[in-house]
Amino acid sequence: MSNQNIRNRLKEFMESPVVQNVIIALIVINAVILGLETSKNIMSQAGRLLITVDKIILAIFVVEIAIRLYVHRLKFWKDPWSVFDFSVVAIALIPATGPLAVLRALRVLRVLRLLTMVPSMRKVVGALLAAIPGLGSIAVVLLILYYVFAVIATNLFAEAYPQWFGTLGDSLYTLFQIMTLESWSMGIARPVMEEFPYAWAFFIPFILVATFTMLNLFIAIIVNAMQSYSDSERRETIETLHKTQAHTEAGISGEIVQLRQEIFELKRVILELKK
Repeated sequence: MSNQNIRNRLKEFMESPVVQNVIIALIVINAVILGLETSKNIMSQAGRLLITVDKIILAIFVVEIAIRLYVHRLKFWKDPWSVFDFSVVAIALIPATGPLAVLRALRVLRVLRLLTMVPSMRKVVGALLAAIPGLGSIAVVLLILYYVFAVIATNLFAEAYPQWFGTLGDSLYTLFQIMTLESWSMGIARPVMEEFPYAWAFFIPFILVATFTMLNLFIAIIVNAMQSYSDSERRETIETLHKTQAHTEAGISGEIVQLRQEIFELKRVILELKK
């Protein structure tokens, strides 16, 4: 059996629904184990078992990545999702001792492999990545608005309320709290209005612009990106189907032509035999 046939069979095996579902189940089990390892009581009772199962699952992930590397070769590194899977598994193989002890906490990143295994999750992540340029533009606009309102707030309220608006950094943090609508009225706005009765003219426009307008723009861009991503996938699927259909029709046409030639040759031979 040639190497190409072996790779084709391994590819079919790895892409089969059964194998994919097993990998997803192992990722979920691994996530549960990593959560259980944070409990001292559970680790004192079943620590060895959990660590053993974790190592077995990690070994399966390593074998899976190795097979995918053998099957896809250089194409493996051209796929961002495959590179992400490789990185997550590779981090778990680095000894988490000494200065690298922080990597032990990063083992939980293996849970993120669900994003690459489940098509619906992969679609959401792809749409979010596609929305980054638009989100960046909105973030810059929001940052400018924050800066303007923070400078105004510092100039107006710094002396009376230094704990909230004493410096530009304090004002930015306070405005962020107001934007989240967490205790903005009773905790900040009303106390300020006791000293500055017309402070509502500052807080209400800020909330309308920052919270209701800008954040809704964020949502609109993400929804639009998801729609565009879905349309792109749909077009790619349709193009693939058309190419497959055209290739099939071309193959059938070629077989028909060949069959006609064979029939013509057969007729010619029969005629010669009759002579």
